Amino acid sequence: MFSAILREFLLPLLVFLLLRSLLRSLFAALRPASRPAAAHPLQQPAQSGGVLKKDPVCGTYVSTNTAVTRTVDGDLVYFCSPECAEKFSA
Repeated sequence: MFSAILREFLLPLLVFLLLRSLLRSLFAALRPASRPAAAHPLQQPAQSGGVLKKDPVCGTYVSTNTAVTRTVDGDLVYFCSPECAEKFSA
């Protein structure tokens, strides 16, 4: 009885598992290592470049391309965020 179970159920199951493992290994080697992450549709790509200016409130250096700007006494002042610009104004 045990040999019948072995022949009709366990042996085909072991062969199936072995073949599945081999095929997964083969196809994993053919697949690219990693896919580039897709950007979130609402997220803007970061801009690079520009001159770095120091935020007078928090001391962070921020690019002139991405900074929040305010004109104070005729001078252009750069801020890292609208919150820092509001703190400076207050």
